[in-house]
Amino acid sequence: VQLMETVGGSVQTGGSLRLACAASGYSISNKYMGWFRQSPGKEREGVASIYTGNSGTSYHNSVKGRFTTSQDRAEKTVYLQMDSLKPEDPAMYFCAASDKKYGLSLESSAYDYWGQGTQVTVSS
Repeated sequence: VQLMETVGGSVQTGGSLRLACAASGYSISNKYMGWFRQSPGKEREGVASIYTGNSGTSYHNSVKGRFTTSQDRAEKTVYLQMDSLKPEDPAMYFCAASDKKYGLSLESSAYDYWGQGTQVTVSS
């Protein structure tokens, strides 16, 4: 199983960035997928989750209204669209996949597979 995130990048405060997570050797059909981030010295934090069966989503309060997760079933890819980026958003961002049926969880323990992470930087 491989989850591969696209390269993140650097944007200015208020800018937008889209991350993609492509699955290889794994079907994301009817699975819970999550997006997490981690800054130096901080714990990994769940920011978004999507159930690929019905595209249901859940978001951390800190990103609601700014981040959107979606999927492309044919491409076996999930996306994280990040708009109105703030100085507190920079982190290493990870995608994750779950074989469990815990629901739309933002807890890292709910996920079985992880991407390698991609760095997102926001400059003022």
